[in-house]
Amino acid sequence: MTREIRSRYPLGEHKVKPPLLCNSSQTTPERMADGIFFWGPVTSKEWCEPNYVQSSYIAEFFNTISNIPCILLALIGLVNALRQRFEKRFSVLHISNIILALGSMTYHATLRQMQQQGDETPMVWEMLLYIYILYSPDWHYRSTMPTFLFLYGALFAIVHSQLRFGIGFKVHYALLCLLCAPRAYKYYIHTEDTLAKRLAKLYVATLLIGAACWLCDRLFCKQIQGWYVNPQGHAVWHVLMGFNSYFANTFLMYCRAQQREWNPKIKHLFGFFPYVKIQKPKTQ
Repeated sequence: MTREIRSRYPLGEHKVKPPLLCNSSQTTPERMADGIFFWGPVTSKEWCEPNYVQSSYIAEFFNTISNIPCILLALIGLVNALRQRFEKRFSVLHISNIILALGSMTYHATLRQMQQQGDETPMVWEMLLYIYILYSPDWHYRSTMPTFLFLYGALFAIVHSQLRFGIGFKVHYALLCLLCAPRAYKYYIHTEDTLAKRLAKLYVATLLIGAACWLCDRLFCKQIQGWYVNPQGHAVWHVLMGFNSYFANTFLMYCRAQQREWNPKIKHLFGFFPYVKIQKPKTQ
C-alpha cells in the first residue's frame, strides 16, 4: 500500500488541498479544481447546506431553487392584480416579492457579501411597502407617508451597502414586522368572510412553521450534518415564505376591495390557489 501511494505521489509532489469551508462537510467531484469555487471564496453568511455539492455553479443548491415557488406565486398574484385593475400598490407588492426571491437565489447561489445585501435590502423595502398598504387608507396626509418610507428605504440601502449589521438587521426586520401586526389584526377582526379569514390563518401558520424550520437549521446545524438526510430547513423556510407572502397579499387585496366596496369574493385557481375576484360598480 505504501509503495502504491508513493508511486502516485513521488516525494515532493504531494498536493495539499485547502481546508473545506465550515458548511462543506464533504469533498465531492462537483467541487472546482484545487478547492477553488466558481463564485470565489465565501464572504457571506452560510447555512446548513454543504456548498457546491449538487452543482459546481450553485453554492447552496436547495436554498437557491426553493425560491422558485415564491416567484410563481407572485406571478399569479400579479396577473390577478393587473387583470382586475387593482391599485398599483398591489402590483408593486407582487413585483417586490419576485425581486426578493431573485435576490435570495443570487445570494444562496454565490454566497457573496454583495449578493447577501441584495437579498436583505429588498426584505426591508418589502416590509416598508406592507406598512404603506396597511396604514395608508386612514392616513390623512397622503404624501407624507410614501415620501418618508421612500427616504427611509433609500437611506437604509445606502448604509447597508457599507456596513454589516449581523444581528442588528434581524432586530430591525423584526421591528418592521411587528409594526404591521396591529393593523393586520384589525383587518382580520373586521373581516367576516370565512375564506378570507382562512387566508389570514394560513399566513400565521406558514410563518410559525417556517420560523421553526429557520431556527432549527440555524441552531442545530452541527447535529443535522450528522444525519443521513439533511431536511434542508432553510429551503423549507423559503417555500413556506413564498406561500406566506401570497396569502398575505391576497388577504390585503380582499380587505382593500372591501374598503372600496368592490364586492370581493375568494375564488380558487385550479381548486387550490386562492385569489380575489371583484365586481366594481359601473361608476368606477
